[in-house]
Parts: sequence; C-alpha cells; structure tokens
Amino acid sequence: MEYRNLGRTDIRVSELCLGSMTWGGKNTESEGHAQIDMALDHGVNFIDTAEMYPSPPRKETQGATEEILGSWLAKSGRRADVVIATKIVGAGNGNVRGRNGAPISPVTIREAVEGSLKRLQTDYIDLYQFHWPNRGSYHFRKYWDYSPEKRDPAAERAEMQANLETVAALMAEGKIRAFGTSNETAWGAAKYLELAETGNLPRMATIQNEYSLLCRIYDLDLAELGVNEDVGLLAYSPLAAGILTGKYQGDVTPAGSRREGNETLGGRLTPRAFPAVAAYRQVAEKHGLDMVQMALAWCLTRPFMGSVIFGASSQDQLARILQAPALRLDQDVLADINAVHRDYPLPI
Repeated sequence: MEYRNLGRTDIRVSELCLGSMTWGGKNTESEGHAQIDMALDHGVNFIDTAEMYPSPPRKETQGATEEILGSWLAKSGRRADVVIATKIVGAGNGNVRGRNGAPISPVTIREAVEGSLKRLQTDYIDLYQFHWPNRGSYHFRKYWDYSPEKRDPAAERAEMQANLETVAALMAEGKIRAFGTSNETAWGAAKYLELAETGNLPRMATIQNEYSLLCRIYDLDLAELGVNEDVGLLAYSPLAAGILTGKYQGDVTPAGSRREGNETLGGRLTPRAFPAVAAYRQVAEKHGLDMVQMALAWCLTRPFMGSVIFGASSQDQLARILQAPALRLDQDVLADINAVHRDYPLPI
C-alpha cells in the first residue's frame, strides 16, 4: 500500500480509502467493525463517511454510519491510526439532520461538525468536506444544463467566503484539520482556491468526485486543475456502483444487490453500460487480470489521484479489493483500456 499527502497538507493517507455508506444499512455494526479491522490489517488508514449515511438516506438511519465508526474508535482506542473524512450535506437535502433542505452555511457547518464529532466519539475530524455545492452541479447524472440567468456568481462567492471563514475558525479551534469539497465543479474549485489565496483562508486539499472507467468527466477540466494546484481527487464509485464487477451483465438483478432497491443505480445502468463493461472484461481476460482489481488499479495510475474510495458489503468483496494496489498495469493493458474508452467515452 502506498501513501500520499492530502493536497498540500501533511496528512498522509493510503491510496485506497474505505468507504462506509453501507454501515447501519446493509451492514451491521459488527460487520462494519470487521471491515475496518481487515482494511487496517492491509495498510488502509483512510475512512470516508458522511452525516447523511448510510445510503440510501432515510430519516431513521441517518448518522448511523458515523456512530458505527465512533463505536469502533471507542472500542479499539486506535484514533491515531486512522484518517477520518466526513461531510455536511448541501442544499436541498430533504430532512437530513432535521434541516429541511437548508443550505451549507456558517450555522449549519457548526451544527454539523458538532454532531459528527459526537457520533464519531472524537474531538477532531481530519478532512471535512462539503457533500455537494448549494448551487447544484452536473454530478449525480445531472449533466448540467447551464442557465446563467438562474445564477448569481457574486452571491455564490460571498456564500463560499463565509463558509470558508467558518471552516478556518473550526480549524483554529482544533476541530478540523483539512478542508475538501465533493461533487464540485471546476469553477467552484477555482473559486475556493482563489478565496484561500486572497483571504488567507484554508486551502482546499481534496475534491471527492465520481471517477471510474465508465465515468471520466473529471478528465475534461478538473484533472488539469487538480495536478497544477495540488488538489487530490478522492474518487468515489470507482466500480460504478458495482457495474464494473460485471454482475449486472445481461440486465440481471442479483439477489441482495444494490439494484434491488435502485433499478438504474442512480442513473448509471443504461443500455450503453453493458457493451462498455463487456469490452473492459475482454481486456481483463486478455491479460489474465481480475476485472475488479484492474478497474481499481487503473484509477491508481491517474496522475491526479489522492485516494480511491471503495465500498464492500462482505469480507470476501473486501479481500478481493484489497489486492488491487499490488497490481501494476503495463503499457499494453493501458493501451487496450484507452482503446475501449475511445469507443465508449461516457456510457453512464
């Protein structure tokens, strides 16, 4: 397992990050604890969570994932061995934490941080992230129909400034070590970096956006920003919600799979996905590779990658995933992957 700094901070994290959004939903507390133990045994020191997890979000379970991580911390006493990232929900979040869709603001940031600290049973959060921007974005299959008449960039910039000032205050209090965004755009990321530089405010260390063989919109503009500005990508859904495992090929719904409660897997599972997955499977078979491990190892080759966030609902899945960092893809494999991408540039 290799380790990388979060942006320009001195926080070192493993190249794989344990995602937790099934804990308290599909996975029990004991199963969550077992995942943490196995991941740490294999060198993973980075765990990602959020105040709204488990997913899919429900009023009766929200916050349970942080509580499960917190109970592990209390039981193990290993707070210093893990880097914890969590998130505050953005505007339009329904009734998460009883806020009725309230946007991220100085008030809600403080409320959310205190709630997360309590559930996590810790006195600091290593990386605090805005789950999505209040203004919305093109993520979650919303490939944005930009309408400038609906936007007020000056007001958005003022809002971002106030929120970043609150993050600065929380960092000064020792409750947050670093700041990051999630589901953010190039404009938003650039603005946060500008505000940090001109106002002596916390610099955005990371951006957590979707990234996989099937979803590479990050390559279009954020890749350049990330490399040049030292903002690492925390890639979520690197297996495209399980599509890249191949288990949905033939348009099937395996028992116990995520598709049982989410037919399109958040809009990802379209007729275009099946031939793309088949083509990537051919690449894996040609080179004698495990397709899941190939998909994750490919993400790790990208020059802007900070860490790749994975999720698992069983110990067997987790063990398979944890072998990915040992896999090194040669130029022939990468060339074949690039050829498939040219044929299927945005299948989901």
